[in-house]
Amino acid sequence: MRLSRGFRAILHAAAGLAAIVLWLAVTAGFRPLMAPDEGRYVGVAFEMLRSGDWLVPRLDGLPFFHKPPLFYWISAAAMAVLGPSEWPARVPSILGAAVAALGLLLFLRRWADAASAKLSVLVLVTMPFFYVAAQFANLDMLVAGCISATVLLAAHASLSKAQGAAWRGALAGAFFFAALGVLAKGLIGLVLPGAVFLAWCVATRRTRAAWLMAWPPGWALFLAIAGPWFVVMQMRYPTFFDYFVVTQHFRRFAASGFNNEHPFWFYLPVIAGLSLPWIGWLALARRGAREGRAPLSDVDWLMLIWCLCIVLFFSIPRSKLIGYVLPTLPPLAYLIARTVPAAMKGSGPLSRPLRWTAALSGLLCLAAVAFVSVYVVQPGHRLRLPAGVAVAPGDQVLMLDAYYYELPFNWALRQPVMVATDWTPAVVERRDDWRKELHDAARFEPERGSTLLVDTFRLHDALCVPRATWLIGPSNAVLALPWLAQARLVAVSKEAAVWRFAGSATRDRRCLDEPGAAASQ
Repeated sequence: MRLSRGFRAILHAAAGLAAIVLWLAVTAGFRPLMAPDEGRYVGVAFEMLRSGDWLVPRLDGLPFFHKPPLFYWISAAAMAVLGPSEWPARVPSILGAAVAALGLLLFLRRWADAASAKLSVLVLVTMPFFYVAAQFANLDMLVAGCISATVLLAAHASLSKAQGAAWRGALAGAFFFAALGVLAKGLIGLVLPGAVFLAWCVATRRTRAAWLMAWPPGWALFLAIAGPWFVVMQMRYPTFFDYFVVTQHFRRFAASGFNNEHPFWFYLPVIAGLSLPWIGWLALARRGAREGRAPLSDVDWLMLIWCLCIVLFFSIPRSKLIGYVLPTLPPLAYLIARTVPAAMKGSGPLSRPLRWTAALSGLLCLAAVAFVSVYVVQPGHRLRLPAGVAVAPGDQVLMLDAYYYELPFNWALRQPVMVATDWTPAVVERRDDWRKELHDAARFEPERGSTLLVDTFRLHDALCVPRATWLIGPSNAVLALPWLAQARLVAVSKEAAVWRFAGSATRDRRCLDEPGAAASQ
């Protein structure tokens, strides 16, 4: 029986999606979580799963409103089905990458040609930048996938409407993914694809198409998906809007004082270096320009504007992280593929130069994962408890002058940990680090925060209790805290160590002052 054209297209899309996901996911569980980002975001998802509270994201038991909840929901759901391990924890990033790659494939098959579509996706999924980010458990690849789908669906709707074809379904899809983008990382999920689409409409003189952004059913769908969580959080925590929108969006974008400050041109060498060897093919674009290439098509303009808008937007603020520019990679992959002469990307096998480039790029992807697995290991990961040793349900855990994001996940802790350090505002505001994150989170639930965030002068109250405490801190912490000599050293690495402190059956506050007052076990 002969298959219909539509059914064949669905089969091709399903096969393409399966191949993309298999390639991106095959090495996703090979390495431990990296701190701080992976440990932080997976830790929040793990706590969501452990506590059963799927509404409020929590870092160490405290409301954590740096970012919205979509990543945590997907990661926690994957761990609920597959178990709490690294591979399911990274499912949101894999899905975001798959959405970007599949969206690019389908869009180019419709509005360019099959050869360009296949080569563009091959370039994209074998870029080391894209491949490693697809297996990195933070929010950047998830929102990049949402932004890519929004841009591509909005452009598809515009081009279809111009030809008199069905367009409402695609436009609804654009608003749907914009809503997911906002739930993934905030306002950029809407602002960035909106800016790209508007700039493209102006550049291609399709100003009437820009009115698609005002489509009432689309906004109704957007608000129905993205709105409820924000409304509920504002009702529960009156300062939520000021912290999430004003501080985490506008102040962080415009102000200095945050981490990772870099010059304006930072992303140009980053994108070029992490897209090797494919980026070398762009050199052909200069030769093509000298030879008189055909005028840019609407698709060409879309991809070029898409790239420039994302890079320019994230180059303005002083604080820059590499993953911010992941949304540039799908259009960059197309622009690279476009430089390949038609004779080298026909319907037959790829030419030898393309095969060698793809093979080398794929090997670099795998080598990058192996390098990170071996050499980029955080102190908290090395603190695995010895075989047969575990934190009992009645024990408490306290971290000394540090917060090891990945430890609650690695140890499968049942309760939040206490963190002891100097929590005075002058110290907390000095750096944008774990202290500030936890201190900010405690403002939303101050009573619980006062229990979990322990000032160093209150250590007696926290430790001189009739229960054992597992202490995690710098391996040389005993120099500053001589009473640690009373505790049993359980595990040690070059950077950190674990001790078990027996506590005081009589709640004697002198248990940290008198050697031997607390019997170590």
